[in-house]
Amino acid sequence: MCRWLAYTGEPIHPAVLILEPRHSLVAQSLNSPLGAETVNGDGFGVGWYPDTEVLEVQPALFHSIEPAWHDENLRELTWAIDSPLFFAHVRAAAGPPIQQTNCHPFRHGRWLFMHNGAIAEFSRMRRELMLALDPELFPLVHGTTDSEVVFYLAVTFGLEQDPIRGLARALRQIEQVAERLGIRDVVQGTFAVSDGETTWAFRYSTAHRSRTLFYSVDMPTLQEMYPDVERLRLFGAKARVVVSEPLTDLPGAFVEVDESTVVILDAEGFREEPFLRDAA
Repeated sequence: MCRWLAYTGEPIHPAVLILEPRHSLVAQSLNSPLGAETVNGDGFGVGWYPDTEVLEVQPALFHSIEPAWHDENLRELTWAIDSPLFFAHVRAAAGPPIQQTNCHPFRHGRWLFMHNGAIAEFSRMRRELMLALDPELFPLVHGTTDSEVVFYLAVTFGLEQDPIRGLARALRQIEQVAERLGIRDVVQGTFAVSDGETTWAFRYSTAHRSRTLFYSVDMPTLQEMYPDVERLRLFGAKARVVVSEPLTDLPGAFVEVDESTVVILDAEGFREEPFLRDAA
C-alpha cells in the first residue's frame, strides 16, 4: 500500500535517508520490491521534530500530492532541515482520493502517526468508527483515509497516555465492528507513532500476515562490520531507523520485525515487545 521510514538518533538531514541510499524511500516510491504495490506515487509526507529540547514544540509537516521522485521541494527541504527524529511516507492510494489531507504522517499535538496497509471494506465501517471517536476529536479528522481514523481512534482510547495500549484498543475495536459486519481479516499493516522522544513501530494484522517491517542494527556494530563504507560515518552512535523495507543491500544491516510485535526506540535504546499476540 505504502512505504515509510522512521529515524531517531543524532540530528541529521532527512535527505541522507529519504534521498541518498540505493534503496531510499524515494527510490522505493518508484520501485518497491517488497511492497504490495511496486509504485508508490500518490503523494508523500515528511514529519519532523526540530533539533531543540523545548518539549512544547510541535512536529512540523510537509505534505504533497506530487510523486516523491518528482518534487523538487522535497530535495530542498530535506537537505535544509536537521532533525533528531523524523517520519517519512510515500503513498499508494487504495481508494481514498489523492489529496494533501490524506497524506501521512498525521499529527495531533506532539504526536506523529503513519500507517502502511489497509482496513478492509473501510467504507462499510467508517460511520461506526467515526462515531466511536471522542467528540472533541471528531472535527480534527480532515481526510478520508482509514489510517487517519485509526490514529484518532487510538487517541480516543488513550494513545497519549499509553501508545501500545491505545493502538491495541483501537485495532480491537475495528476487529469487533468487522466481525459484526462479516468482514474478514480486517486489519492489515505496520504503524509508527512518536511523541518526539520515543518511537513505537508496530507490525500487526488480523490474519497474522502483515506488511514487511525492518529495523537497522545499532550503528557502532554496523560501522564495525563495514569500516570501509564511508556513508556510515554520517551517523552517530544512537542512529536507528525502522523501515518498510531495507535501504541498503549490506548483509546484516537490517533485521525483520516479527509478526505481532512492537519495536520501541527511546533514550534507553532499543527493545521489542509482543503486540496483540493473544489472537495468534
